[in-house]
Amino acid sequence: MFEIIIIFLLLLWTVGMLTAFTMGGLIHILLAVALAILLVRLIQRRPI
Repeated sequence: MFEIIIIFLLLLWTVGMLTAFTMGGLIHILLAVALAILLVRLIQRRPI
């Protein structure tokens, strides 16, 4: 489930970078959240 969310957030971040909408800041925050979730899963040694 988290993998799907991470991939979706990465896609949104890429679209935000390419289109430079005003919502780009929000997308960068969502990317930071996705990376934090990924780091927590890696630290807890769960499969990604």
